[in-house]
Amino acid sequence: MAVRDLSLPDQGALRLPRLLADQLRGRPFFVIAAVVSLTFLFAAIFAPWVAPYAPDFQDPNALMAPPSAAHWCGTDSFGQDLLSRVIYGTRYVFLIGFSSVVIGAVGGLAIGLAAGLTQGAVEWGLMRFVDAILALPSLIMAIAFISILGPGVDKVIYAVGFALIGPFARTVRADVLQVRAQAFVEAAGLMGVDRLRIIWRHILPNVIFPLAVQATIRIAEAILVSSALSFLGLGVVPPAPDWGLMISEGRAFISIVPWISGVPGAALALLLIALSIVGDGVREQFDPKMRTNR
Repeated sequence: MAVRDLSLPDQGALRLPRLLADQLRGRPFFVIAAVVSLTFLFAAIFAPWVAPYAPDFQDPNALMAPPSAAHWCGTDSFGQDLLSRVIYGTRYVFLIGFSSVVIGAVGGLAIGLAAGLTQGAVEWGLMRFVDAILALPSLIMAIAFISILGPGVDKVIYAVGFALIGPFARTVRADVLQVRAQAFVEAAGLMGVDRLRIIWRHILPNVIFPLAVQATIRIAEAILVSSALSFLGLGVVPPAPDWGLMISEGRAFISIVPWISGVPGAALALLLIALSIVGDGVREQFDPKMRTNR
């Protein structure tokens, strides 16, 4: 009977820490940004257990109180704890960011596939529609769209998602045209394989992964646009703890109570920087063009 030597460490157990150590040495900013992003995501999921107060709890004895032991980041003009509202606000940030990116990616995938697989008037009409979306910045397009729908969390998701359809559609169309020119796709067509089967088996798998990489980069843009809408009074409505709304509410007191706008503004800036670094790191790791240039 073989006896296992317990004095030797388990190689499988050491593999993950070793991988993390290699990543930290080779890409320290990516690892730090990933940890920061996961920390915000953890706060969003476990907000009721992490936040010291409810987001709508008002302390009349601590109106615009500075940071202290009772309120680590101070309070706003209603006596609400800023740290708690920032923690609960991460839920709106990730909900709007992820949902709008999914809407933009799905819409861009449908339009990009249709434009890349067709020719003539259909392709021309779809690309002119995409050009119309890309003609305006995402924020201006979202403002125009939300002015029709009205404010609200769901309306912000639709508005930001619609504004992101253009970039996704152009990326998908370029990838479809590149895959269509490959020899294995032409060979499948010459062998009489059904067109839908070619799309499902050969074209779609080669398009989905670059689209997913592009989606990780667009999450930061979606969060920034949604926060800008709330800052302008066109997004999430009070008393929701949205970061853009909190920054807007603190503008009137910025000279005397800077932490009301400063705390959510710092959280927004930190998350956007972290997500941008993570998105660039994912693209650098998985984009074949960038890997060949390294």
